[in-house]
Amino acid sequence: MSYGADQVEAYRRVASIVDKILKGRKPADLPVEQPTKFELMINLKTAKALGLTIPPVVMMRAEKVIK
Repeated sequence: MSYGADQVEAYRRVASIVDKILKGRKPADLPVEQPTKFELMINLKTAKALGLTIPPVVMMRAEKVIK
């Protein structure tokens, strides 16, 4: 299982920051941004290899399930 920042959203934010820099803003003047969207991913193959059972409630909350 992995719970972390949504990578697609992070790349979008990076593109926005690069755009601002290319338009002349100084990188030091840009605010530090933290992720706002997180995702839960579950790897069932690994869980099975480890002998773990993932509860159905947790499975329903996952954004991505790797079979």
